[in-house]
Amino acid sequence: MAARGLTYKNAGVDIEATDSIKRSIARTARSTFSKRVLADIGLFGGLFDAQSLGIKRPVLVASVDSVGTKVKLACQMGVHSTVGRDLVAHCANDIAAQGARPLFFLDYIGFSKLDPRAIRQIIAGLAAGCRKAGCALLGGETAQLPDFYHPGDYDLVGTIVGVVERSKIIDGSRIAPGNALVGLRSSGLHTNGYSLARKVLLGRAGLGLDDPFPGRRTSIGKELLKVHRDYSQVVHNLSTRGLLNGVAHITGGGFEGNIPRVLPSSLDAVIHLNAWKPPQIFDLIQRLGDVPDAEMLRTFNMGIGLVLVVAPKKLDEVRATLRSTTTPHLIIGEIRPGRGKVVFA
Repeated sequence: MAARGLTYKNAGVDIEATDSIKRSIARTARSTFSKRVLADIGLFGGLFDAQSLGIKRPVLVASVDSVGTKVKLACQMGVHSTVGRDLVAHCANDIAAQGARPLFFLDYIGFSKLDPRAIRQIIAGLAAGCRKAGCALLGGETAQLPDFYHPGDYDLVGTIVGVVERSKIIDGSRIAPGNALVGLRSSGLHTNGYSLARKVLLGRAGLGLDDPFPGRRTSIGKELLKVHRDYSQVVHNLSTRGLLNGVAHITGGGFEGNIPRVLPSSLDAVIHLNAWKPPQIFDLIQRLGDVPDAEMLRTFNMGIGLVLVVAPKKLDEVRATLRSTTTPHLIIGEIRPGRGKVVFA
């Protein structure tokens, strides 16, 4: 008798299950659509009508990112509804730093074996993030790679495309001595530094994700999974009114790795570290891991998710707008002549 032939399903890829899940998540993606989306989910590419944007000289701004090892925590906790929101917020903030507003978002989810529950939660999070950012979840890729990813793990990556009027691009060229640095508060770690955080809290300190967070009515895991704040709408509001000279998204690399990306080479950004108290999660990581101050500042946002560079005469208007949108913020420093670096004072 001839040996039974192998199938793709035997090799670990279930096409029928994938198609069923895709039909299910398409309904969630449609909740983010506007009249500018010209085709339903399922074509080889997403179609977006840019002609009706009302922009004279449109410049497209794109960014791609992931949420790194924060996904590992989501897998360990069995909570997949937050990482999609994290991803959209991270990408939306990145393009907002150049004055762009988001148009559409594309995702990639790679599994060893499809987990329908996890996928539905991830897509729901992506859709929620897109609705908040005001963009469409235009499409994506869900891949089964049984010999590539470890069982139970997955990878999550996203690409965002936005648009800005050419004359409204924020590139840092207007930054001048005396400009104020306005810090927008973060919710916590956001999406960076999780390899170190996990090493300290779950490794060296031996804490569990379900253990209570000291002095708080929450757990270590829930504190670590706090969602990355999306500042894109308020930044777009400010940038279209010409109120911002520069914007820096404080992600991996901290202040020193991100603010110089928008600084002229003849200026320094002076950060007053005593201007705010970082959220307790940062103190816990530093104390339990004996992490040096310099390493904390280089790895984490330390409670400041975004930095706005604002001329003194526009500062009151910027702060009034931030207050009206209940965006927690404070002045954390100023611009001085220098060499394009961050200086801690």
